Amino acid sequence: MTRAALALLAALTVVDCGAPKPVVVTPDAPPPAASRLASLQQELAAIFQTPQFDRSFWSVLVRPAGSTEDMFALNAGKLMMPGSALKIVTTAAAAERLGWDHRFETRVVTMAPIESGVLRGDLVIIGGADPGISERSDQPGALRMMARQVREGGVRRIEGGIIGHDDLFDDQAFGDGWTLDNLAYGYAAPVSALTYNEGSVDLVIRAGAAAGDPVAIQVRPEGSTLDVDNRLVTVAETGAGTLTLHRLPGSSHVTVRGQIPAKAAPFARTASVDNPTLFFASAFRLALIAEGVDVAGDAIDIDDFASKPDLAEARILVTRRSSPLSELAAAMMKVSQNQYAEMLLKSIGGRRGMQDVLGGWGVPGDGYVLADGSGLSRYNYVTSEALVRILQRMHTDPKHAPAFLASLPVAGREGPLAQRLVGTTGQGKVRAKTGTVDNVRAIAGYVDTADAGTLVFSIIANNFNVPTSVVDAAADSALIRLAAFSRQP
Repeated sequence: MTRAALALLAALTVVDCGAPKPVVVTPDAPPPAASRLASLQQELAAIFQTPQFDRSFWSVLVRPAGSTEDMFALNAGKLMMPGSALKIVTTAAAAERLGWDHRFETRVVTMAPIESGVLRGDLVIIGGADPGISERSDQPGALRMMARQVREGGVRRIEGGIIGHDDLFDDQAFGDGWTLDNLAYGYAAPVSALTYNEGSVDLVIRAGAAAGDPVAIQVRPEGSTLDVDNRLVTVAETGAGTLTLHRLPGSSHVTVRGQIPAKAAPFARTASVDNPTLFFASAFRLALIAEGVDVAGDAIDIDDFASKPDLAEARILVTRRSSPLSELAAAMMKVSQNQYAEMLLKSIGGRRGMQDVLGGWGVPGDGYVLADGSGLSRYNYVTSEALVRILQRMHTDPKHAPAFLASLPVAGREGPLAQRLVGTTGQGKVRAKTGTVDNVRAIAGYVDTADAGTLVFSIIANNFNVPTSVVDAAADSALIRLAAFSRQP
């Protein structure tokens, strides 16, 4: 057959058979939402139910912010020690009882007359539960400002003393279950309605230049009356550093033991004072003197009077209003400040006040056991179910949602979460409160998912015998998966 004949045959064949039909390749359909959720649940179960956690106990619950659907639950109804994650409960209850705009007032008053610039008696500072009068706050120097206002009000000399009045609260200065070996440290400082610098001082430690040289300790701010027994020693530059504090309740004698490597950079450790009310009064007396007001008498706690002065007709010289609760709560949550939490708890009527709020929200009374407001006590217990329900309430209630969300640390950016989830899908998407006491690690809050939905979660580990870094890594792995989750194809 010639080449022309072959071409004609090919042309006729195309005409007879019609134009070739395109081949359609159908891609595999994306797994349905139910399958994606099932995969997520399997991944989360694999994280928490592994042999390395055989002797540990996990409680985990994940829900959409506006739903009662449990996306993942593991021992969610079991009572667990939450550590500082309990501050979620305290903050929520305080906001409900007081309102985010609430401000605490501290007043400087007197019953004595002022004649030619001389106050013929005592000056009294009445505590109103403001936790933010501190040199560590965003607005240091509050005492100097108050002292300046006293001077500008015409007082140049005080013939009496400076009385600290703390009767707004009861005299139970510690939470139930706070351990004796914690009480010397700033995080376990006693609680008073009149509190300065969170009831603690900074011990600034400066090592010697060579092994055997003395270690210097500077106490700041002034006014604490702490008697520091310095038993620190300088060791070789290659040596390990250790430092412990010991102080018994009722004593102002604190013993500092340990060893500091030579030439180590100066650092600070917080130490609690024995009487925060007296600390406030003493520091305020020094502030008055620094502002040019002569003070003849001493600082004294009003509880030391056999008969307390009647202040019914007292004249107010200075009133200091705190920052709003929204700012105080953010300061507390982002550094996990225990004394703020304890003062908030007392301000809403203690545990009974918190129980009333939670009951009004429908949180079952058997879902928590309260011992304090900060989570320092090992007598605290809460279920993941209760934490998630409270978090959901704060997220869906428009009067609470913006301020509460803003109070929580952001993963990879600030507070205790600054170094967690960095460089992962969870960075910037997780807002949560952590909790830590011995053999307790917790994290609870919100995570924004890949499809823009918000999940509420509680992850608590108790009674583990692995390093805390392993526990944190498991929780972070779960949060990374939650941040990447999507119900959409």
